[in-house]
Amino acid sequence: MGMTMTQKILAAHAGLEKVEAGQLIEANLDLVLGNDITSPVAIKEMEKMKVDGVFDKDKIALVPDHFVPNKDIKSAEHCKCVREFAYRNEITNYFEVGEMGIEHALLPEKGLTVAGDVIIGADSHTCTYGALGAFSTGVGSTDMAAGMATGKAWFKVPSAIKFNLIGKPSEWVSGKDVILHIIGMIGVDGALYKSMEFVGEGVKNLTMDDRFTIANMAIEAGGKNGIFTVDDLAIAYMKEHSSRDYTVYEADEDADYDEEYTIDLGTLRPTIAFPHLPENTKTIDEIHEDIKIDQVVIGSCTNGRIDDMRIAAKILKGRHVAKGMRCIVIPATQAIYMQAMEEGLLKTFIEAGAVVSTPTCGPCLGGYMGILAQGERCVSTTNRNFVGRMGHVESEIYLASPAVAAASAITGKISCPCQLS
Repeated sequence: MGMTMTQKILAAHAGLEKVEAGQLIEANLDLVLGNDITSPVAIKEMEKMKVDGVFDKDKIALVPDHFVPNKDIKSAEHCKCVREFAYRNEITNYFEVGEMGIEHALLPEKGLTVAGDVIIGADSHTCTYGALGAFSTGVGSTDMAAGMATGKAWFKVPSAIKFNLIGKPSEWVSGKDVILHIIGMIGVDGALYKSMEFVGEGVKNLTMDDRFTIANMAIEAGGKNGIFTVDDLAIAYMKEHSSRDYTVYEADEDADYDEEYTIDLGTLRPTIAFPHLPENTKTIDEIHEDIKIDQVVIGSCTNGRIDDMRIAAKILKGRHVAKGMRCIVIPATQAIYMQAMEEGLLKTFIEAGAVVSTPTCGPCLGGYMGILAQGERCVSTTNRNFVGRMGHVESEIYLASPAVAAASAITGKISCPCQLS
């Protein structure tokens, strides 16, 4: 039996000719990632290990992004801990305020992630980099500490699910709708500890930003990782952003998959995940009542990239958010913020009555910059809508694409751009 893309990458990094699902291996790491919440825990664990520095100062990325700029004394202390560790160990890829961005948008932009890599990060959405054909997965802070110290990590080789994408998405359907459709179809545990492998002729009809979004939310289906085949678009992205060598791995024809699904992108409709799980999905056509909302958030590691900004601005241009509505737009990195400014998108957002934030994860995890009060509803382009995720336990989060979020900000209720007059 042959190997999947993920299995080939793990075999190569473990120095083995072949691996099988369920096998325990020790693999060499190309990058270890941490943020301002998870890194301090890892740093304290490293201190207990009494190791002499990190395994490679060029293969660690520390990105303060969750509570940055700092919202309170505790978050400031966390960032100070990370900052001092970075300086002490001469970490090459430490990103201070002014240089930082939301980690999973920043690292590909900086060229730190390429095809064939094995990447761990003390953040569950580290699976984002599978969009470039890398194996990337979230780990706990203790595993991050071990990774920073040794450059290695233990894995149980995952089995896989194959998603054969065909067709072309229609207008207002994006990568967010694709992954919400999939999670609605298989459930939040439908890919538990499995590799979600995206292949097929339909991949060419997805932008890189679409692919980052889909890979980012593999964890919301329980996936160990999400990974795309590497095509000309992915190669062009890597060549534009990185000077690193990359390796393209393709699944064997006789690779073993637990399940296989064919998804016609042309049949998908704008999709919304209702409270309180990402699997609780409905298409815009299945919503037959007005669901009034109080807030819209457009941003996060899932949907804060330039395509997302452009789509939102296209819908908001010449319009205004509904009276009483709060619309928060968060470009995911400083470079995206700058590009949005140069293209006039920020002006469009502000004229429409939205507020534009510096890059931060803030509202996504209920940290700051958009906390919900009791009974409030939010349409958000983030990735989770668990109870209390963005604030009060009696608030509600509806996950959607930037297109649906922007249209909803205008009408004050869950809406699709196709419903705007």
